[in-house]
Amino acid sequence: MKIFHKKSQFPGSEEDILSCISKYFPNKHASVILGRGDDCALFHVEHSTAVSSDLFLENIHFRRSYFTPFEIGYKALAVNLSDLAACGARPMSFTLCLGLPEDIDMPWLDQFFLGMSQLADKYAISLMGGDLSRSSSIHISITVLGEISGVSCFLPRGGSMPGDILFIIGQLGLAHVGFELLESQGRSAIEKWPFACRAHLQPQPQCTAGLVLSRAAFHARPPALMDISDGLIRDLPRLLGKSGELSTTHNHNNSLGADLCLTESQLHPEVLAWSHEQHQNAIYTALLGGEDYALLGTCAPDLLPTLEAAIPEFQRIGMITENGTISCNDLEIQESEGFDHFS
Repeated sequence: MKIFHKKSQFPGSEEDILSCISKYFPNKHASVILGRGDDCALFHVEHSTAVSSDLFLENIHFRRSYFTPFEIGYKALAVNLSDLAACGARPMSFTLCLGLPEDIDMPWLDQFFLGMSQLADKYAISLMGGDLSRSSSIHISITVLGEISGVSCFLPRGGSMPGDILFIIGQLGLAHVGFELLESQGRSAIEKWPFACRAHLQPQPQCTAGLVLSRAAFHARPPALMDISDGLIRDLPRLLGKSGELSTTHNHNNSLGADLCLTESQLHPEVLAWSHEQHQNAIYTALLGGEDYALLGTCAPDLLPTLEAAIPEFQRIGMITENGTISCNDLEIQESEGFDHFS
């Protein structure tokens, strides 16, 4: 991997871009031996390291028509940190590969890196390096590294058992409402729907809750955990191993199912209000979701009191069954619904 190696010319100069990066991201960190500026960074690892990568692409994941540069930088990193949260890992460092079109200028980049750095500063993580290139649209690829320390454990998706409690940490459906509003009304929607729009523009990764779950499980059967990015309807089968995506270290148990019990009192008021305006069932809005970046998990019943006391946003939403079906409020859910990049 090149560490911001010269490749092409940009508005101003590539040196201006590198200077902008250095302004917001110090080239040092307790875990980094050698940072940006060489052909590779040198990273010191004491414990197990979790790694995740995500693309964040213009007109696929965001639109410049209603995302500010600050929000693009912020969300590009936030969606990656959410993956670390879903595994109980403490964020440590990240790399950034950035493709830029010709119309991007230095004031835009300054705000972009400001948004990204504010989230990086919140979790004390370093930017180790990456690459720059010209592209036809904004292309962002981030790889994050997180630590699984000796007092915590890695939380995989697999491992749910019949009788386990199904829970979420965060809001269901709120980001989906924000997306629909921003698509139809642009940034003017923020005035009437501030929470929904903010949930889509600047999602809050549940890193602290992920660490609490990881530590609580150190002397117990670990929760199964993932983040909700494609909607509860599509992601819950993945958590249960029904989609065949779990690693080979976990048994695929197609007999697992779930009985969800969701009430309108568990949903954000803006989800209820928008659903009412659209003549749509608010529970369906919550299930369909998309880009919630809430945590979805299961845990043994004896761990429930500890988690409820330690995590303010913890909500019990159902139970794992062995009948092979997924239902909500006694109605069976069609697992094919929800978001899919390729459908």
